[in-house]
Amino acid sequence: MTGTEHFDQAAATWDLADRRVLLARAVSEAIANRVPLSQELTVLDFGCGTGLVTLELAPMVRSITGADTSPGMLKTLAEKAKTQGTPVHLIPLDATETGKLGGPYDLIVSSMTLHHVADVAALFNQFTQHLRPGGQVALADLDEEDGTFHDASMTIHHRGFSRDQIQTWLAEAGFREINLETATITQKDGKGYPVFLATARWH
Repeated sequence: MTGTEHFDQAAATWDLADRRVLLARAVSEAIANRVPLSQELTVLDFGCGTGLVTLELAPMVRSITGADTSPGMLKTLAEKAKTQGTPVHLIPLDATETGKLGGPYDLIVSSMTLHHVADVAALFNQFTQHLRPGGQVALADLDEEDGTFHDASMTIHHRGFSRDQIQTWLAEAGFREINLETATITQKDGKGYPVFLATARWH
């Protein structure tokens, strides 16, 4: 099963897992604490899924766009946004093509998506093409873990990341004011997994 197929099948019940809702809320709070959000900002949520972070941030910014490779996830987000009366732009992505991200944006956020991306360094370089000068990124994902976070049926490219590696990739892409901190510790099957938030500014 491809990653997209997995998420399409999971979309309808994704939000029923309390840990996912709590994680998204914690990441959203960490982003709001680190990045000055305002009604002036246009934001992209890369790998938005069902919009748990997208819809948390939406009231705090001028506009927000959700991009994802899973049509099922985007459908669920669209339904939630309509029910809540929250305007959200949606961008369907091909699994091999992330270039059509739109923008430019003042802020690109992402939560628990990077470990599904094969070439994260290339993605960071790509983000720079969709940010306004002075724009920022706020990216949350797992610290390095032992492989127990995902079940065997889930295709992933990384078992989390070292924070030094994330910092290096951001710096090599030309970002500055790079900061990494712990956003939260997410619990799964009785085990805690630290989640970092990396923020940085594009020149």
